[in-house]
Amino acid sequence: MNRAFLWIIVLSLFLGKTLYADKIAYRVDIDDTIGPVTYYQITNTIQLAKKNNAEFVLLMIDTPGGLLSSTRKIVQEILSSNVPVIAYVFPNGAQCASAGVFVALSCHVVAMAPATNIGAAHPVTLVGQQEQKMEEKVVNDTVSFIKSIAEYRDRNSDWAEKAVRESISSTADEALKDNVIDVIAADIKELFSSIDGKQVKITGTVKKEITLSVKGVSVLRTKETFKEKILKIIADPTIAYILLTIGMLGILVEIYSPGFGLPGIVGTVSLILAFFALHVIPTNMAGVLLILLSFIFFVIEALTPTFGLFIISGVITLFLGSFFLFKTAGEPSIPKFLIFGVTAIVSLVLSFVIWFMRRTQKRKIATGMEALIGDKGKVIHHLTPEGLIFIQGEYWKAKSMSGEVLAGKEVVVEKHDGLILIVKPIDILGVDNETET
Repeated sequence: MNRAFLWIIVLSLFLGKTLYADKIAYRVDIDDTIGPVTYYQITNTIQLAKKNNAEFVLLMIDTPGGLLSSTRKIVQEILSSNVPVIAYVFPNGAQCASAGVFVALSCHVVAMAPATNIGAAHPVTLVGQQEQKMEEKVVNDTVSFIKSIAEYRDRNSDWAEKAVRESISSTADEALKDNVIDVIAADIKELFSSIDGKQVKITGTVKKEITLSVKGVSVLRTKETFKEKILKIIADPTIAYILLTIGMLGILVEIYSPGFGLPGIVGTVSLILAFFALHVIPTNMAGVLLILLSFIFFVIEALTPTFGLFIISGVITLFLGSFFLFKTAGEPSIPKFLIFGVTAIVSLVLSFVIWFMRRTQKRKIATGMEALIGDKGKVIHHLTPEGLIFIQGEYWKAKSMSGEVLAGKEVVVEKHDGLILIVKPIDILGVDNETET
């Protein structure tokens, strides 16, 4: 009887734990600029939530914005998700600006903590003002994008348009009043209490209306993988560009001075990281090809000296390629000062390396008997025509090309025959022929 009672208790605990564990949700923190890594995190989390039958995915948002290209992909994932996605601008003082607005409005439920703000979604670029027509084109496209999201989720599309055109930003109270968000909650506990039992429409592959059940849910926070941590650092146009130029410069220095030392290692690693970043950042193929062409020009200069012709061509194509590399409408690009600085540094470094290489190639051999040719020595034993001379701190067997040379006379080395130096007296060469008066 006691044993049966014990088994009942154990079984009850096991079932209770299992039932509790089945009710889970996943959390993703968006606390930095939105980019490729953010897209991977949200996509992977939504897929994980679907696989494990999670109640919902919670996005904790505190972001100044990010890449529009990554934002579009994130919005597509959320709109087609079969798992409810909840956006929560948190903690107090957090912001949901620019790209973050698009992500938040696309979610099934949008909540904000007190003393937070949302808005200011005007597309910007880091390369300066765009041409008027291009700017209008980008703005109009972005307005259509955000309005379509707002209308799809039955939110205030007029406010969404103003957030893009006029960069308006609203407090939590204003956003709730204007039908931009659904809930104001001081913390997660209050948020869950407010949305429990709320009806949301799922419009993914399976279209249905479900009731949120958040009581007793266990929220699991997804962690960044090592790949995502690395990508988060390098998946930035400026960082990727610097890595690309360092890699190219390192490889070129290694080509100019063979030996595969530190420049080659640093260059190879930098290029691998740069290509890894370029794989996920929107790039302009024209810019990539121009930078590749500049690399080819620099290599040609090393292999077939052209007195700087290919160096100049390489610098010009590198400069143009840098401007075109990431210049996509509505996306951040490379700051102009960085392009000028990198181009100048590459030009100076390669010019110095090539100059040093050419100087080394022209320099006569500094060791062995070849180094003695052209140098002066002093006759120790008469050259009749062979004898002994002292040159460069050493005694050498020598042979005169012009008959006998007395000891004490100076000679110059013309060539060598095996281990014998062939010399001429300096007075024969006319070096010491001075007339006394």
